Amino acid sequence: MNVLSSTAGSTTGPTAEAPPLEAAPRPPRRRRRSSIGHPRLTPYLFLLPTIVLFLGFKLYPYLSALWTSLTSNIGGVITFVGLDNYARLLQDPLFYTALGNTALILVVQVPLMLALGIVLSVAFNSLLLKGRAFFRMAYFVPIVMGLVAYGILFSALFDSSAGIVNELLGYLGIGPIPWLVDPFWAKISIVLAMTWHYTGQNAIIYLAQLQSIPSELYEAAQVDGANGWQRFRNITLPGLRPALLLTVILSTIGTLQLFDEPYVLTNGGPDNATLTVGMYLYQNGFKYFDFGYASAIGYALTVIIAVVSLIQFRLFRERTPKPISPKKPMSSKEKTR
Repeated sequence: MNVLSSTAGSTTGPTAEAPPLEAAPRPPRRRRRSSIGHPRLTPYLFLLPTIVLFLGFKLYPYLSALWTSLTSNIGGVITFVGLDNYARLLQDPLFYTALGNTALILVVQVPLMLALGIVLSVAFNSLLLKGRAFFRMAYFVPIVMGLVAYGILFSALFDSSAGIVNELLGYLGIGPIPWLVDPFWAKISIVLAMTWHYTGQNAIIYLAQLQSIPSELYEAAQVDGANGWQRFRNITLPGLRPALLLTVILSTIGTLQLFDEPYVLTNGGPDNATLTVGMYLYQNGFKYFDFGYASAIGYALTVIIAVVSLIQFRLFRERTPKPISPKKPMSSKEKTR
């Protein structure tokens, strides 16, 4: 009973003071991210060095050349002349001579080079060719040689008096050909040199595109009775369209900017027969120090390249076939007829 009474008394008596409640810990403050470290700005930080280099070494020279084309150095003083350099360009017969020479080399050399590149790429891709790796490397090696080095090489080969080419032709009973001193043969020399130098590069580009064409297409065409020419025309050439577009545009741009080969082989001669737009620009800028007129020639060439490239894009773009409209169901009268 005493125990019960003591326990009862302990429960009914005054309650003991509760321990004070501890304050909840505050969450740690989040540091505000600076705008520089924002995830959205990270790609631009990686691109910043490239953007700075582009602005300094590409955009600034373009704008500076544009301003220079509107000025002229008269008596050592740079004077703003507006569009006078461009008006002079339109009336310059030597510029049209250089443009005609460049266009002639372009029309002859680029199709010849690309056609040889296609033939070589098909041969490199054939399983019938033994030692394909060696031939691929051998035809690609010329592109590694520097432009000036291979120009000096061909100037020695095509020398009219002591050239190896004329010596070999002599064994065949063909008289010496004035390769570098005759207007016609000088152009042929440049075309041959450029074709030797660039054909292997284009062949490797075509070979990479050929290897992406599914072999099942050739097998199905062979089962259907298609011969080699039909398979080439209907499968190989359409499959090469992206590579053809790339090489045609790059080759056209490179030929319109042609400078090294005529400068080393013929120096624009004889009698300006191999003078190109690039050489004419160089002569005005670094021989006559007429940088305003040289800049105008450069911008005129840029416009010509842009127009020609746009035309090539239009010609080589893939045309989407028109959707075939579903045929209307025949009426009962038409069925009875």
